[in-house]
Amino acid sequence: MAALWRRRERLRRMSGLCRTVRALSGKNEYDLLVIGGGSGGLACAKEAAQFGRKVAVLDYVEPSPQGTKWGLGGTCVNVGCIPKKLMHQAALLGSALKDAQHYGWNIAQPVHHTWSLMAQAVQNYVKSLNWGHRVQLQDKKVKYFNMKGSFSDPYTIRGLTKAGKETIVTAENIVIATGGRPKYPTHIAGALEYGITSDDLFWLKKSPGKTLVVGASYVSLECAGFLTGIGLDTTVMMRSIPLRGFDQQMASLVTEHMESYGTKFLKRCFPTKVEKLESNRLQVTWKNTDLGTEETDSFDTVMWAVGRAPDTETLNLETVGVKTNSETGKIVVDASEATSVPHIYAIGDITEGRPELTPTAIAAGKLLAQRLFGQSSELMDYDNVPTTVFTPLEYGCVGLSEEMAVRCYGSDNIEVVCLREREQRILGLHFIGPNAGEVIQGFALGIKCGATYPQLMKTIGIHPTCAEEITKLHITKRSGLDATVTGC
Repeated sequence: MAALWRRRERLRRMSGLCRTVRALSGKNEYDLLVIGGGSGGLACAKEAAQFGRKVAVLDYVEPSPQGTKWGLGGTCVNVGCIPKKLMHQAALLGSALKDAQHYGWNIAQPVHHTWSLMAQAVQNYVKSLNWGHRVQLQDKKVKYFNMKGSFSDPYTIRGLTKAGKETIVTAENIVIATGGRPKYPTHIAGALEYGITSDDLFWLKKSPGKTLVVGASYVSLECAGFLTGIGLDTTVMMRSIPLRGFDQQMASLVTEHMESYGTKFLKRCFPTKVEKLESNRLQVTWKNTDLGTEETDSFDTVMWAVGRAPDTETLNLETVGVKTNSETGKIVVDASEATSVPHIYAIGDITEGRPELTPTAIAAGKLLAQRLFGQSSELMDYDNVPTTVFTPLEYGCVGLSEEMAVRCYGSDNIEVVCLREREQRILGLHFIGPNAGEVIQGFALGIKCGATYPQLMKTIGIHPTCAEEITKLHITKRSGLDATVTGC
């Protein structure tokens, strides 16, 4: 015990010495220190390094409550966009196999899917991306610390390894890019003990089997969609509306299509407890608010997709005066991504009022580095950011939803969805169909450049494609006419 005390005291003195040296020399060890090795943080660090600055990245993955952990690259690479898109593709291939017989292919039905083969391939690909990120940091001479970081003072970060080894790092500028983690509804008995989240799903070695996905977010619907697509009995439980924040007419079309292809929905229901049966299955009890009844069913897996929380708990932000939104816990930033402390910045999912999207975090990170070290003054433009929900029938959009357009301009001033007056500027574009992301990506440029409805009507479509239907939009929602396409 005495030896352990002496070691701790020595570490404490070394920590104090590091801070003292910085105070006496007036110089920090790094020009930029990024806390968080996700898409935004890595982009910022690599961009800063290109200006010849001394840059470091701290990244540490706290295992999920179920013990799942992963490598460098953040949510998108490890437990988000990348594995999600790959499993979505696996489900689309399954649908294609079923359709193939109608095109003359002799494929024995029913086709069967092996989860373990898919999961291993996905996990191997993700691990290759983890390694690629480490190589890129090394090539650009960015120092990588696999440590959990917290503020000791406004210029000093205390890094702690899994083994408990402490390293003190100082920097002139610090960027917080720690992202978020899935929420657990801890008020529900058994939720934490027996449930998983998207942090676990993609790293399961065995099939999740009959699955209940709780929530109506895009994460919920995407995961339920590909689980259904690979042949699993999948149910979505949603308390209120699907895809909150998205255009609700389109959200309804998404869920209707999912239902028609086999995903079950428990609407206006919420779970009250999860219990483990002797068979190892999970018995879920829920309330149906429409009927006023209590119902139960058993599942192999219960997945929570009820939102995400910013990963700020261990950063010690209050010590240095970084302000957060008391309701959301997210960091408050200005247009230049600066926090309430001038040399401390924040980007990505952890920031208040920003889209929780990988491409915006990457762009914001690069622009921040260019402003700090490249004599740029360009700010990130968060307007008209395109995105896609990768449900079985994909939903892509850019610009305002109908609800938001009405709120901003009034129902009398819009024709879904463009302004009625003057040049009829397009306010938003929403598309449901195959490859929606690819379709919307192209139209997003036009809308970013202020495209108008007359310009869209002058655009010649590529035939035969789904995207060409956008260039033929002429029936308004206000007219009440049937917009069903019946011919070429």
